[in-house]
Amino acid sequence: MTTTLVTLFVLCYLAIAMEHPLQVNKSASALIGAGLLWTIYAVGLGDPHAVGEQLGESLMGTAQIVFFLMGAMTIVEVVDAHNGFGVVTSRIKTTRLASLMWLIAGVTFVLSAILDNLTTTIVMVSLLRKLLARHEDRLLLAGIIVIAANSGGAWSPIGDVTTTMLWIGGQVSSLGIIQALWLPSLVSMLVPLGVTAWLLRGREVEAPASSALDAPHQSSAFERKLMFFLGLAILVAVPAFKTLTHLPPFMGILLGLGVLWLVGDLLHRHKDEEDKQRLTLTHALSKIDMASLLFFVGILLAVATLEHTHVLRALAGWLDTTVGRQDLIVLIIGIASAIVDNVPLVAASMGMYSLATYPTDHFLWEFLAYCAGTGGSILIIGSAAGVAAMGLERIQFGWYLKNISALALLGYLAGAGTYLVQHRLLS
Repeated sequence: MTTTLVTLFVLCYLAIAMEHPLQVNKSASALIGAGLLWTIYAVGLGDPHAVGEQLGESLMGTAQIVFFLMGAMTIVEVVDAHNGFGVVTSRIKTTRLASLMWLIAGVTFVLSAILDNLTTTIVMVSLLRKLLARHEDRLLLAGIIVIAANSGGAWSPIGDVTTTMLWIGGQVSSLGIIQALWLPSLVSMLVPLGVTAWLLRGREVEAPASSALDAPHQSSAFERKLMFFLGLAILVAVPAFKTLTHLPPFMGILLGLGVLWLVGDLLHRHKDEEDKQRLTLTHALSKIDMASLLFFVGILLAVATLEHTHVLRALAGWLDTTVGRQDLIVLIIGIASAIVDNVPLVAASMGMYSLATYPTDHFLWEFLAYCAGTGGSILIIGSAAGVAAMGLERIQFGWYLKNISALALLGYLAGAGTYLVQHRLLS
């Protein structure tokens, strides 16, 4: 059964990768793959009760991420409907594409450590639509945003889900992970940016033309600022909400979404139905990319079967006995996180190595946090940030593989080398 599941997963993955030549939407491939994988697993195991519990556990984790994505995307759409991003874009005056890239990447790197890499990617990719008219320019900068968001999230306890897992589990401390990883993470972003800046030399920014929907009569300056800063405050408050209540982030984002909905309804209650219709949260819900959310459901549930059949744990064990060297094992785990979800990979590693043998802030845990956090940038579906950017800008798997993957891999290896040298010098 295990061989069948792995073979089917590989075929599903290839179908997603070849979405454009096959002319089959990646969401269809992911959903079919997830359905078949769970069907084969259920029939092969022959224990409906156990399978039901495992599916419920996987669905709960998947639903939390999807609800969070849905809430964050909706907040961004509401801010966009009020032309709230104009508060930021009106202050960006650069005419050079390379300069804009450095600015966008720098803000993404910092924000992803404060918020998280997923939320930051959604906000920053949405900003690109207001800054760039050429789709190919937006695609390139969206790829850079994915790299910067994952790099920024890796060194913060709340910036990436895998770093958060290690922090909550006691494998790393908040101050320890910041001190150990901020420089390697920065290098993993600067190297791809340096190469891209050289490729973009001399290219000008082509700003999008103003549309009728951005006409000033649609929303006042007060409304634009209110919805922009309220939306941003909600996103920033989610990590604090999680820390204070210990509830999952999707509860914070849903609470914030309700507040934004209430404020919007009160703000526009005296307007004509025709004027306020485009500004309502109900309209924003109709604009979010449900196909990408369904793709996320499919791919996470598909990967979950590999977790429940202990394929990922067996892979980690095989690496431990075959490779032996911890630094090489963790590097391979980081690259593998570009293919399968890094969460079960890190969870398997946490189960393999005990805190008694590898105490808090040990080399193993710090390097694992870096590699699992930044390795996902190598492929577009290797991280939640990549999947979000994929949906927002319609990035094709093949395009990302051709134009961004080598840059991300170069940055990943440069950052890993920086950490290893830093660790040797400081140890």
